[in-house]
Amino acid sequence: MAGGWATDGAVQEQIDSSLEDAIARVRSQLPRGESLSHCEECDAVIPQARRTAIPGVHLCVACQTEHDKEQARFTGYNRRGSKDSQLR
Repeated sequence: MAGGWATDGAVQEQIDSSLEDAIARVRSQLPRGESLSHCEECDAVIPQARRTAIPGVHLCVACQTEHDKEQARFTGYNRRGSKDSQLR
């Protein structure tokens, strides 16, 4: 049951919208094109299995792990906002 101006499904709609936005953001960051045979950061050989599994890969596992850690520092989401501000 919703209260005030919110509809009954407003909370679920907000959750669904947040998930859809997150999925779209991650998909836009996936590599595309030809995979490299050597890492563009450290020049290590990228195994064929990795190049096959992730088309367009440019980084070895070690460099990709570091890159992912740097990306995780900034999520772009305000997780401390009030419920009211999240429903607007």
